[in-house]
Amino acid sequence: MLKTTLVATCAWLAVFQFAYASSDSAWNALFAKANGTCIGQSRMVSPEATAPVAFDDATGKVAVLLREKSGKSKKLVNVICLYDKKSGKASIAEYQWLGQ
Repeated sequence: MLKTTLVATCAWLAVFQFAYASSDSAWNALFAKANGTCIGQSRMVSPEATAPVAFDDATGKVAVLLREKSGKSKKLVNVICLYDKKSGKASIAEYQWLGQ
């Protein structure tokens, strides 16, 4: 009886953790943190941002593309931000489309 209860409890905890980790509120919190970190590090004033793209757990990254017209030249600046889910740090790099 004790063994059955223990197995059932462990199974319930495993399912509960999985359900909590992938809930809408957990994803929304992760995406809000990624967006905020990326926008802050980009130093852009009012960028447009894509919806975050979550890579698999082995990668542990969330990508956000940002763009903004810069200064007087109104040149469009594009940056990609890779947010590390584990450390909470982001890396920013400017990119250009091929052929442009």
